[in-house]
Amino acid sequence: MGSYFAEVVKNMNNLGIDPVGAVISSVKDIYTRPEKEIEEIKANLIYDNFKFHYENNAYYRGLCDEQGVTPDDVQTFKDLVKIPGIHVARFKDVNSHQLLTKSIASLEHELRSSGTSGIPSISRRDEATINRTVLGIYAMYREFFKFFDGEAIFLAPSAEEMPEMGMVKVLSMFSGLMDGSHNVVKQATFVPEEVIELLNRWERIHTRHLIGPPFMIDRLLNYLRENDIRLKLDRKTKVITLGGWKRYTGVEIDREQFNKECAEYLGIKEDQVRDMYGLVETNFMAIECEQHEKHVPPWVHFSVRAMEDLSKEVEDGEVGRLVILDPTSISYPGFIITEDLVFLSKDKGCSCGRNGQRINYLFRIKGAEIGCCAINLEKHMDENEKSDGGEGFSVSCFC
Repeated sequence: MGSYFAEVVKNMNNLGIDPVGAVISSVKDIYTRPEKEIEEIKANLIYDNFKFHYENNAYYRGLCDEQGVTPDDVQTFKDLVKIPGIHVARFKDVNSHQLLTKSIASLEHELRSSGTSGIPSISRRDEATINRTVLGIYAMYREFFKFFDGEAIFLAPSAEEMPEMGMVKVLSMFSGLMDGSHNVVKQATFVPEEVIELLNRWERIHTRHLIGPPFMIDRLLNYLRENDIRLKLDRKTKVITLGGWKRYTGVEIDREQFNKECAEYLGIKEDQVRDMYGLVETNFMAIECEQHEKHVPPWVHFSVRAMEDLSKEVEDGEVGRLVILDPTSISYPGFIITEDLVFLSKDKGCSCGRNGQRINYLFRIKGAEIGCCAINLEKHMDENEKSDGGEGFSVSCFC
């Protein structure tokens, strides 16, 4: 792939400098670059990563051979659509270790996520992949939230309790940017009065934030509404959600109504409510700005494909199946065919000042498992609550 940035990537590699890490560290500046320049930057990073996996991963090389694709076929940004993707279901396969480019001995961590089937999706990461993941997630957190103080209430289990649950691991990373934090879901038990007590205790002392899956924030809102309680949180408060907006029962949480109730019962503005999108198989968060536009990290490419032919992309603004090209993964190819139906914002640039892709998530494709960490957590909480008559419940594992 020939371009000015291709030479930059080559020179960085020769100097022992990670080009992906360098781009991540410059996220604020790169978001302000022209669209064509952002495309050139991420195309070269993705090409470099594709070539690495093609040359070092026997399974992935076989997949490329089946589709008749080599690195020579990827010469421009528009050629990224040719890069073979791995169906996300392969990470649930008993032979998912075959996806690895790096050896088992080099791996440092496994993350898991499971939905209503209870079969976990397992993603394994080596040192280099973890380094890029941590850098990338913190770069996006800093870019969109500017956190470096305040107190966070996590409406989720702690990482100590659930160390392999992907959602918990990603959410708990916020704690490193806070003065303090508190997890209020313990052994699948949630007591809304505890949240209110903490919020009142921290009033006028810390900026207070609520972080968790949508269904947990919704439970808190239901309690406040039923008891006619209206809080007044802070001007810089953020309510941050991660996880599906569809419950394990299939019922959808209405996002517009959710935002309005956050404003009414938490005493904040609707633009203080922010959602994030990510998969346990990838190494990034796409995060909403104050305009509720969900921004794709500028080193990641979202390719939206035609449902009838996954080799073809649809136009921005048209609905299709999401294929993610994530160049941060070294341990396995981060080129994932998801089960998500999405569309990309058609207009270029966002009124928040950031360029690049913006994703609009719709729902999973027909027949796909309803699944994420939040789905499984909610299912177990509801089952145990019913069995205990609503007087408390517990479960040892959700994965």
